Amino acid sequence: MDLAKLQMFTRVAGCGSLTRAAVMLDTTQSALSRRLSALEHDCGGRLFHRTGRGVSLTDLGKRLLPRVQALLSEAESIGTEARTIAAAPMGEVTVGVLPSIADPLIPILFRRTRERFPGIRLHVREGFSGQMDEWLANGQVEVATILRYGKGLGYGERSLGSVDTCLVGAKGDVITRAKTVRFVQLDGLPLVLPVSRLRTILDQLARRKGIKLSVVMDSNSIQIQNAVVASGGFYTVSSYYSVSRDLRAGVLQAARIVNPSIERTFAIRTTTQHPLSRAGREVAKLIREIGTSLGDAVADFSLAPKG
Repeated sequence: MDLAKLQMFTRVAGCGSLTRAAVMLDTTQSALSRRLSALEHDCGGRLFHRTGRGVSLTDLGKRLLPRVQALLSEAESIGTEARTIAAAPMGEVTVGVLPSIADPLIPILFRRTRERFPGIRLHVREGFSGQMDEWLANGQVEVATILRYGKGLGYGERSLGSVDTCLVGAKGDVITRAKTVRFVQLDGLPLVLPVSRLRTILDQLARRKGIKLSVVMDSNSIQIQNAVVASGGFYTVSSYYSVSRDLRAGVLQAARIVNPSIERTFAIRTTTQHPLSRAGREVAKLIREIGTSLGDAVADFSLAPKG
């Protein structure tokens, strides 16, 4: 007994006429009569009395009609639910994130993913831009945040905004109390720096400006860099993203480096190793949404006076 036959049964019962039901079902009266007879055969008895003025339900038909209507309603509900489930993105998405943007990006991304797409599970890998390029190339991550120096971006990379590079010091530090600091003022300062592309660029600029950088400690950990700087007497070079929490807490200070400024572009890129999943596309959209708002927040902070 299929749903089409049951739908026909309820339509005939509602119309009280084979002629009217045939018009609504876009069929002929004779074809409808044959289908109805087949259904009655399946049910083991007549469902309708045929009269000269139409049809009326038999006792069997009256007893079956409410159950058939409930069954059809449940079938429609199941279909709606199935379509909803099929439309909802599901699965694991591997996200590559830079240490400098991991906080605050990942906590916000996690919350919004849970709220909007509960079927998506995030797998987060932290690394530097060189590692991101490698992971994207071999498909180990689906979506990644990257930083590029200058304004040039590679194929498939989408800018989320510019990021100024800052000299970061402890609360109350004289040099970083100003809104900006000239690059030559880094001469001889005890620096805690990562071994990264940024370090290479700083060394190149130092040679060009005729100054010497005094790196007293190497660390690729943002947390360690900030902790050492907060203890007083040391500095690091970073973005507002990397120190935003400590800046808001009043633990660190940051002054934008100028003459020359070191502009970096915060961008997003997806893997081309395989087609991006529906879940991956939704996570990429969320990162773009969050990245734009973070860029606005950083701009607002950099323009605000220091207390």
